[in-house]
Amino acid sequence: MAGSGALGYRHVADMQMIKGEGRAGRGKGSRPGAGRGRDGGGAAGRASLGGVELSDAALLVTAGLAAGTVNAVAGGGSLITFPAMIAAGLPPVPANVSNSVAVFPGYVASVAGSRTDLPRGRALWALLPTTVVGTIVGCLLLLGTPARAFELVVPFLVLGATAVLAFQDPLRRLVGHPAELGPRRRTVTVQAMVAVGAVYGGYFGAALGVMLVAGLALVLDATLARVSAVKNLLSATVGLTTLVVFALFGPVNWAAVAVVAPATLVGGYVGARLVRRLPPVVLKTLIVAFGTAIGLYLLWRAMR
Repeated sequence: MAGSGALGYRHVADMQMIKGEGRAGRGKGSRPGAGRGRDGGGAAGRASLGGVELSDAALLVTAGLAAGTVNAVAGGGSLITFPAMIAAGLPPVPANVSNSVAVFPGYVASVAGSRTDLPRGRALWALLPTTVVGTIVGCLLLLGTPARAFELVVPFLVLGATAVLAFQDPLRRLVGHPAELGPRRRTVTVQAMVAVGAVYGGYFGAALGVMLVAGLALVLDATLARVSAVKNLLSATVGLTTLVVFALFGPVNWAAVAVVAPATLVGGYVGARLVRRLPPVVLKTLIVAFGTAIGLYLLWRAMR
């Protein structure tokens, strides 16, 4: 999501240079073909906002399907679509922004596919304002802090969240089972976890689902399928908030979005239906395995 583009920046100076490029090109970079004609050279010359080559379209559709499914099951689909957009020839900033916009339909499809597992009542909807505010804070942090610093922290956040989910039962015995928590303490704890997750989603976003599932599973007395349904709704809210910000102020490549977004829609619905059919132990194993893989990959990228 918002900060996944930072993965490719090896130094803060590189990030600042690219941010400068993004600011300079917003007036023209959000138009079809702006700054990326056929004479642009290299990969950037292969794709433009005005059209996507067949080979690039096939790559983006495949990435969108995979990302939508992964986001519905575990989270982290942006680590599939963002590199695919880079490979299709988009510069880092437009790729990052376009990716944030493109994956949103997949979140909506995940909500539709898991709606029967969503809990009823006002407690769920009370989490949405917290999610919106936290996401906005994350976007502001993205604009005001060095990318390199967060790039070094992110792998440990992802691995930590995965460890929380993996060792959920021992941790529950340590902090107390959700059923033993008082209503007020449970509400405050859930709101705090959602706020932290939303800030993370606005700033970085990749593996947001892993972090949300890990935190919510620790404090909610619910099946993992129901926790995953709540995660889908919160992820969609984060996605909508970042979509509005980037659609208004970012150099979105709408041609790439038009290719990826429908694919994430299909993948998101399929993934949400798959979650309902998986035994809890299998679902938990998949999320932990994927979260570990993402965390180690991010750590490898950060330490290069």
